[in-house]
Amino acid sequence: MFHNPSASTWQHTGPSTNPSVEPFHRSLPDYAITPLIPLPDLAQQLGLGHVLLKDESTRLGLPAFKILGASWAIHVALTKKCSLPITATLDELGAAARKEGVELVTCTEGNWGRAVSRMAKYLGVKAIIFVPDFMDEATQEKIRSEGATVIVVDGDYDFSILKAKEEAEKGGMLVMDVSWEGYDEIPEWVVEGYITMLTETDKQLKDMDINPLTHAIAAVGVGSWAQAVTMHYKASSLVQPATIITVEPDTAASLKTSLEKGKITPIQTGHTICNGMNCGTTSTTAWEVLRKGVDVSVTVRDIDVHNDLRYLHTQEIKNGPCGAATMTALKKVCGDVKMKRELGLDERSVVVLFSTEGEREYVVPAGA
Repeated sequence: MFHNPSASTWQHTGPSTNPSVEPFHRSLPDYAITPLIPLPDLAQQLGLGHVLLKDESTRLGLPAFKILGASWAIHVALTKKCSLPITATLDELGAAARKEGVELVTCTEGNWGRAVSRMAKYLGVKAIIFVPDFMDEATQEKIRSEGATVIVVDGDYDFSILKAKEEAEKGGMLVMDVSWEGYDEIPEWVVEGYITMLTETDKQLKDMDINPLTHAIAAVGVGSWAQAVTMHYKASSLVQPATIITVEPDTAASLKTSLEKGKITPIQTGHTICNGMNCGTTSTTAWEVLRKGVDVSVTVRDIDVHNDLRYLHTQEIKNGPCGAATMTALKKVCGDVKMKRELGLDERSVVVLFSTEGEREYVVPAGA
């Protein structure tokens, strides 16, 4: 674990939400508020007031939250490109995009690529998706099922980014949730799109007559999702900012490594069942927010994530490893008595585990 004590008093002073985002999401096919599920047995076991899980296993007809960011970023980018108002419908935007010959280009470890492909299908435009060589055929096929062209590169996720950039230089629109120098506008719109999940969560807690969230636990890949969580729950408008805990596989701890070094530090990642978190470089636009606002960065082992996933499945929560990892992180933090006390995890706490993906196949870790 990496602890940043100064994060407890840091506040995000910029805008943490865009009022146009939620109405846009509500206009999409299959929109519904995803469940916020209480886990009272886990809360009692850990000595906490409330533990709840935000289940993103059926978000807008897809088994992960990524469509929230992908749909909004593509919508904004295309309305600007086609000189349409932000209130343009999918049909209006699709007609204009096809007239412009738009082709969407991205890379993915699974859920992001499928989300971009789904948006391309809604709009009736082409999508080319680059994927790392460790991606299984079943995941590739799910992306192809949306009508996209899938290209497997001879390398890891970071290498697939290079190939996507090369393809976009031929005229395609690069749609990424990770940023680098000179490419930050679309990733920021992605972050805006993710906020819908958080505003839903706040309303659900209120409807359940539960106090506002005190501790948020978010999985980290490139960092855009954790950026959204940190911006929202460290907003200067809040009376009491929340504690932000991030989680990564111990074989792909790019954020934790960067926090320890004090700068973005690319790493070589290893195998993990948490495919969507297997990223070696933190997004540049996410970095400053995460560096200042993340209270604790936690790494977890695949076998522990697998065991916690099995427990959640007994609770009728059919999520995948990236979703279960947030529970593993909470247990690890609570298992450290000193850290638990410093973070104020007690009987007054309201902890939300953000479970970002639905059930999927993976190779069970050795020793399980």
